[in-house]
Amino acid sequence: MKAVITVTGKDTVGIIADVSGVCAKNGANILDITQSVLSDYFAMIMLADIDHLTVDFSAFVDALEGLGKSKNLVIHAMHEDIFNTMHHI
Repeated sequence: MKAVITVTGKDTVGIIADVSGVCAKNGANILDITQSVLSDYFAMIMLADIDHLTVDFSAFVDALEGLGKSKNLVIHAMHEDIFNTMHHI
C-alpha cells in the first residue's frame, strides 16, 4: 500500500530531510518525490510505500503532522485508498 504525503509552507533548509527522516523512522519507503519552490514557498508531493510501517498508519500521520506544526508547515498524509476514492466519480 502507498500513502500520498503533501508538504506546503515557507521554504527553509532541511524540509525534505526532516520529512524523509520521519518516513525512515517509521518504516515508510519513499518511492517518488516532486518538490518546487515558488518565490519563498515550498511545495512537495511524496509517494511512500507503507507496507512495512512500524507503527499504525494513524500514528505515522500524527508524526508527520507534528513535524509540520513544529516547523510551521502543513503536512498531510493520505492513504492511497482514500486518495483514489476521492478521484473517482
